[in-house]
Amino acid sequence: MPRTPVNGDREKSPDLSQLAETVERLSATLGPAAGEPVPLEGGITNRNYRMRFGDREVVVRMPGKDTGLLGIDRGAERAANECAARAGVAPGVAAMLEDPPCLVTEFVEGEAMNAEQLRRPERLGEVAEALRALHGCGEQLPSAFSAFRVVETYAERARSRGAEVPAAYGPAHERAAAIEAGLSARGEAAVPCHNDLLAANFIDSPEGLRIVDWEYAGMGDRWFDLGNFAVNNELGPEGEERLLAAYLGRAPEDGDLQALRSMRFMSDFREAMWAVLQGTLSDLEFDFAAYAAKHFKRLEDFGAKS
Repeated sequence: MPRTPVNGDREKSPDLSQLAETVERLSATLGPAAGEPVPLEGGITNRNYRMRFGDREVVVRMPGKDTGLLGIDRGAERAANECAARAGVAPGVAAMLEDPPCLVTEFVEGEAMNAEQLRRPERLGEVAEALRALHGCGEQLPSAFSAFRVVETYAERARSRGAEVPAAYGPAHERAAAIEAGLSARGEAAVPCHNDLLAANFIDSPEGLRIVDWEYAGMGDRWFDLGNFAVNNELGPEGEERLLAAYLGRAPEDGDLQALRSMRFMSDFREAMWAVLQGTLSDLEFDFAAYAAKHFKRLEDFGAKS
């Protein structure tokens, strides 16, 4: 779940011997490496490097410590990335190593976007088009994603590692149960979802919008993707309606808006509990406790308004 470090936090130095071994192994598949790996900024789960092998520019992803405990399956990530590439919304997969796992994707020329850019009407239309292509591609991913189960799993694993789950978890979990019951009544089938639609995961490329970082992807609820995008990019009510109108191809009904806003809550709940667990796992220099507190505070503010 890459994010831009805040308050001066940065990653620790990577294991250079492991990186060198990975580059050597990839050279056998992709061609000789040209130049040194260039670290890409913004990650606090994995370490990512831009590299050239032969005539190909790629991104090499070195997973962080114990990311499997965050629910990440690297084989499923590859399958999701390949599915999204076929749908025309993601870069292609160039290679993958199994042990240690390392996913290599084609480098996308372009700029990572920010929330302000993505809130513009024309960009919301592009985002809606990309999500509609992904959700409607008709493929089955090998993994499933439920924000309702994820927060429970993160809480259990954090406790098993000696962490104290914040008191705010209890009220949030009660509300999550009510949201799950309401959304289940819609009876919608699971579809391929990205589940981590941060602004930095959108690349403005000459070929159009591309979405990267598929490690949390799985068969899930389309409304989580929509709510996740809305909260991560700070859409207001007008932006929510514009996004849904472009996605649905019609004016959104009250139930559509309620589904999106319910999943805004679940997105922040997942984010808060991700940070609680990641604080027990990661060796990166980042204030995960403050990150969790920020998202629990936003949950409380959201509850007070609704």
